[in-house]
Amino acid sequence: MDTYLNFHRQRDVDRPGQQPPPRTPALPEPEQVRTPQWKLDDDQHPNSRWNNGDTEKGFNPTFPSMQDLSEESGRTHNKYLNHSPVSPYQAGRDHSSDEALHKLRTANSVTISPELFEKIYLNPQNNVKGDLRQTFGNPTPLALLGFLLSLSPLSCELMGWRGAGGNGVATIAAYYFIGGFLMSLGGILEFFLGNTFSFVVFCSFGGFWFTLGGTLTPAFNAYGAYVTDNPGNDPNLGITSPEFHASFGFFLLFMGLMSFIYLICALRTNLVFVAIFFGLLMTFVVLTGSYWHLAMGNAVMAQKLQVAAGAFGFMAVMAGWWIFFAQMLASVDFPIEIPVGDISHFIKPLSEVKSAKSKYPSHTN
Repeated sequence: MDTYLNFHRQRDVDRPGQQPPPRTPALPEPEQVRTPQWKLDDDQHPNSRWNNGDTEKGFNPTFPSMQDLSEESGRTHNKYLNHSPVSPYQAGRDHSSDEALHKLRTANSVTISPELFEKIYLNPQNNVKGDLRQTFGNPTPLALLGFLLSLSPLSCELMGWRGAGGNGVATIAAYYFIGGFLMSLGGILEFFLGNTFSFVVFCSFGGFWFTLGGTLTPAFNAYGAYVTDNPGNDPNLGITSPEFHASFGFFLLFMGLMSFIYLICALRTNLVFVAIFFGLLMTFVVLTGSYWHLAMGNAVMAQKLQVAAGAFGFMAVMAGWWIFFAQMLASVDFPIEIPVGDISHFIKPLSEVKSAKSKYPSHTN
C-alpha cells in the first residue's frame, strides 16, 4: 500500500506540463551591521599629536588610525572631530574671537601689508619669531633722522649757500652725536627686530659719520700727518695737502660702491629709497672726482664738482625728508598717507620664485 501511494505521488510530481509546488526559500540570517568608527589610538601612535599647529612625523590628521569600536566604545566620528586638538592659530571652541584674532596677528610677528612694512622699516617684509615689533617702538625714523640732520647741512655747505664752506668742518659735532650715534643706535635696534637690510645700512652710515667727524677733528691728526716739510708748522695745513686729498678720495670712492650695492637692494622696496641711494651714489662719486682734481691742482674743476656733489646730496636728503614724514604720519596713525612709490611687486623675492618652481615645475621651466 505504501509503495502504491509513493508511486502515485511521484507520478503527480513528474507529470509533464505541471510545475512542482513552489517551495518557500529560507530567508538568510540578517547580517550584523558593524559601523567602523574613527579612533585616535594613543597606545600605538605616540606621535599623533598637534604641536604648535603643525603635524608631527608619524601622524596625519587627515587619515587617523581607524578601528572598529562598535562594541568597544561609544565615541563617534563627530566626537573625534570635537576632541581633536585645535591649532593654536585657529579660532577653536576654546578661544574667543578676540583671542583668535590676536593669535593671527602675532603668528608671524608681522601684521601689516608689505607696502606699509617697507615704508616704516625701509626693509623688505620678512617673518621673524616673537612679537618685538609689537612690543617696542620702530627705530627706523630715529636712524633716518640722524642721517638727515647730518647730510642736510653738509650738502648746503658743499654747495656754498650763503657763503658756507670749509668742507663741513662747522658741523663736526653733528657727525658724532647725531649722524654717528643715532644711526648706529637705530641700526643695532633694527638688528634685534630682524631687519637685516636696515641694520646694515644704518650701521654702515653711522660708521661713515664717525669716520668723517674723526678725520676732520684735529685731535685725530688725520691730515696733520701730511705736513712733512715743516713739522713745526700748523698741522691744520695738512688738510690742503694734495696727498691728503688723493688719499681721502679713495674712501669716498668705496662709499660710492657701497651705495651702489644698496641701490640695487633698494629696488625691492620703494622709489623714495631708490632715490636716496642714487643721490648718495652720485654724491660720493662726484665728490671723489672733486678731491682728485684738487690733488692735481685743478681747483676750478674741483669746486664745480664739489657743488655738483652737494646738489646730489641735497636731492638725497629731500627724498629722505619725504619718507621720514611718511613714517612719522604712519606712527601716529594719521588719516593722511603719503605715497612712497612701492615697487616691491616688480621684482619677486627669491623664496617665492623657488616655491613656485617646486610647486609647478612644468610651468617654470
